[in-house]
Formats: sequence, structure tokens, C-alpha cells
Amino acid sequence: MPAANARSATPDGPPDGLPFPEGFLWGASTAAHQIEGNNVNSDWWQLEHSGDGTIAEPSLDAADSYHRWPQDMDLLAQLGFTDYRFSIEWARIEPAPGHFSRAELAHYRRMVDGALERGLRPMVTLHHFTLPRWFADRGGWTAEGAIDLWERYVRATAPVIGTGVRHVCTINEPNMIALADAIRRLGANPDDNQEPSATPLPDKATTDALIQAHHRARAAIHSLSADIEVGWSIANQVYQPLPGAESATAAHSHPREDVFIEAARDDDWIGVQSYTRTRIDKDGRPVPAPPEAERTLTGWEFYPQALGHALRHTADIVGAVPLIVTENGIATADDTRRIAYTTGALQEVTAALEDGLDVRGYLHWSALDNYEWGSYKPTFGLIAIDHDTFERTPRPSAAWLGGLARTGVLPRA
Repeated sequence: MPAANARSATPDGPPDGLPFPEGFLWGASTAAHQIEGNNVNSDWWQLEHSGDGTIAEPSLDAADSYHRWPQDMDLLAQLGFTDYRFSIEWARIEPAPGHFSRAELAHYRRMVDGALERGLRPMVTLHHFTLPRWFADRGGWTAEGAIDLWERYVRATAPVIGTGVRHVCTINEPNMIALADAIRRLGANPDDNQEPSATPLPDKATTDALIQAHHRARAAIHSLSADIEVGWSIANQVYQPLPGAESATAAHSHPREDVFIEAARDDDWIGVQSYTRTRIDKDGRPVPAPPEAERTLTGWEFYPQALGHALRHTADIVGAVPLIVTENGIATADDTRRIAYTTGALQEVTAALEDGLDVRGYLHWSALDNYEWGSYKPTFGLIAIDHDTFERTPRPSAAWLGGLARTGVLPRA
């Protein structure tokens, strides 16, 4: 991709800011369960309504985007965005084993067509954390025959992704899925030996199954269309060593992150998802941010530089595989801090581009305020949602970022 964006050049000379490549993906991301509402056939819906107190707040109607997706896409296009990443819901498409809903496949195809009609390039995620209840009940990813069932679903999505979709993300944050499985296993078997005083290791069987599932999906999608570029997105924790902790940090990072990045070395692209950093001591333990650090509504350290570290770390592992920032943002009630954070993150992207990294796009998390896996309190959205009326209100950050999408230039600080 060329290093300059023709839209950013002034008639008399070079751009007055930091230009992004021509064709750069400027977008925002969402996930079906977090915005659609009433995903009643999923394992998460079942967990939300189990009554065991595990989940503080159920998703219920979410942002009602299952019905209001045209309005959401209208807003993104009007704001100036060129790309929209959304997921399709396996639990809707295959609510019972082997039963594929023609109505739901048609619904998601209408979303693809709707994006294209509005000038938004759709990036479709096939799995974003939620599973059909029947798949979860039979043991999930590590059950016998699970990968075959997953491939059957992937092939069934051909009417949705077969034409007009250039980028398909197979699985969102597989490292977080494997970690969640480890936490569930430890809850059921508290005497299992994991690393003391550290975050648990992702479940090894789940890790292996997800990598196999990704590779099977990649082959299946390529067989559907050679025009589709396939990747998956990894949650980058940006493990930073304290003095003397370099080897401990590398050992900490590999099973939690790097093994999933390594699995993408033959992909068409890889999704980089970054929010904050995690500092590691010489014993391989995470160290909290200092008390004076600014924190977001999720309790994470305000650290936009994390994205630059994540891009470079990923590139060091995958080599020439193109990078796409598929999630980056903060939960905040102060939209000026969202703009400040995103400005810092985009400065990291431009620095990576200037150093020769092949970064193809930036998709903000999230397009809308949404259900953050147990709570509506963390507001990540460029567009605010009134959960009583479902009214959408773009924040100033949405107009600001959409304006950057129009010009392709980040003004110099």
C-alpha cells in the first residue's frame, strides 16, 4: 500500500498532518450479542438467566440493533466511516444441531448488502464469544467432533459472506475464550495446579481446539471464495517487563497470547486488539498500575501507547502478515478523554507505519454503547444509546474520528 493518502494532500504541497495509506480501513466494531438483544439460544443468555449470581446484569434487549442496524449503519456512513466490523450469531443461524435458519442467514445477508449500499465495507466476524446452547451443552470446543460442527457452520455462512465481503474474522479473541475455559475449570476443580499468584493459564485443550478451528475455517472460507481475506483477532495484553523480568514476561506471554499470534502466520491478516498494558515482575506476576494512574470505567490504566506496543509485538511474531486494529478504545463518561486516548493510539499507528509496519486499518471499539459481558455501565461507544428508548446520539468523538476518516490525516500535535 502506498505510504501517502491522496485525499490528504494540499494543492501546494504535502499534507499538513500525518497521512494514512490509501484504502486504509476507518471503522468501528460491534459484536452481535452485545448489541442485538434477545439472543435467547446462546450459552451467554443461559448464563445470564441462570440465577446463580454469576452475571450482574443480563443483556435483554441490548441496543436492539437486530432491528435497528439500518439506523446504526446510516450514522456510521454519515459520520464518515468507511468500514464496519460486526459479528453474525451462530446461535441464531443454527439454533438446533444441523438446522440452519434461512431467515437468519437472509437477515445477516441484508446487513452485508446494507453496509455496501451505504459505502461501508463489511468485516464479518463468525464467532464473538457466544455459542449455541446445544454446542456448549455437548462440551463446547473440546468435545468430540466439535471442530467438524464448527466447520459445518462456517460453510453454512456462505450466503452471508460469499460475495461483497473482503475481510472475515473467524474467531474473536481466542486467547480470552481459552482463559475463560480455564477459569471455569478451576472453579469446578479448585485443587488444579496453576501458576500461584498469577492469572490462570489458558486451557491447553481449548487453545489447541481453537487453533485447529481457525485453520479449518480459513481453508473452508478460501474454498468458498478466493477473494475473501481471512484472519482472527487476538487480545493483546501488552506485557511489559519490570527491570530484570524479561524472561519471566516472555514465559508469561507465550501461552496467553503469542501461541495464538503464531497460529496466524499463514493468514491473510491478523487483528490486533489493545486497550491497556500489563506490567510483569521477575516472578511472572502481573503488577497493578500505580495508584496515581488515570483509570477508565473498567478500571484499566489509561495508556494509549499500548496499541503501538501491541502492533510491534504482533509484527515481530507474524512477520509479513498485514495488521488490522480490530478493537481499540476506552470506557469513559468523559468524551474528551476518549478523543485524547484515540489520538494517542492513532499516533502509535502512524509511528508504526513510518517504521514500515503494514497496518491496514483502525476499527474503534465500539460503534455503540453496548453490553459489556455483565454490565451496561462501561460506555465504550462513539454513539450513545438510551436503553429505554434506544435513541442513538453520536458523541463528539464520533464526528471527530469520522472526520479523520474523510481526510485520511491525523493532525500533528
